[in-house]
Amino acid sequence: MKKYKSYLIDLDGTVYNGTEKIPEAVQFVKDLKEQGLPYLFLTNNSTKQPRFVADKLKGMGVPAEEENVFTSSMATATYIAEQDPDARVYPIGEEGLIYALEEAGLTITETAVDYVVMGLARDITYEQLTIGALAIRNGAKFVATNGDVALPTERGFLPGAGSLVSVLSVTTGVEPKFIGKPESIIVDQALAVLGTSKEETLMIGDNYATDILAGIHAGIDSLLVFSGVTTKTDLENIVEQPTYTIDSLKNWSI
Repeated sequence: MKKYKSYLIDLDGTVYNGTEKIPEAVQFVKDLKEQGLPYLFLTNNSTKQPRFVADKLKGMGVPAEEENVFTSSMATATYIAEQDPDARVYPIGEEGLIYALEEAGLTITETAVDYVVMGLARDITYEQLTIGALAIRNGAKFVATNGDVALPTERGFLPGAGSLVSVLSVTTGVEPKFIGKPESIIVDQALAVLGTSKEETLMIGDNYATDILAGIHAGIDSLLVFSGVTTKTDLENIVEQPTYTIDSLKNWSI
């Protein structure tokens, strides 16, 4: 089994399930910390600032600081700033998205919009959709943090960012540029943050459709942990398999 020098780690379903920590994963991250191996938590959750994600992890005993967290909002803001550092953006999302866009130095506005940026927005209004649709029809580029159509919660699967994004896509006829997993964009950006190469980095996650495909699309090795969404049965008819599969991170040798 190949040894890796850095790790990209999914959160929900991999390190915790909702509000319940996965003890084997917590110990795994502790081992990485003790051995001085760099890691970055890679999440499609666009709603939270990285410091709040880190606070949740620390509350579960996971060694995590703000700089260990990379969200789809951060990746989206970075992508837009690289395209146009002076871009005027209209965001439809929550405080994590607004924070990331402002941190990237982008101008938030409802007029003369260059980019309509959409993430999960649990308090979305018809007026927000209206402003976004009109801006896109007037030539604004359409960017979305991720395409997750369902959000796993303790209540069951709720509408995800992708399901809301589809409203603007259907009404304008414009498909957005997706940034989060399973796109390679977020992985490439995360590697730049880590400062490590694709060959020496491993992507760890519980969801084949997001985590593992992100690794495959970006050309890095992947480890699927059967602690969340994807089951062994789910993998039976899949052509592109993860590099590794494992029942628990307790069984993974660093």
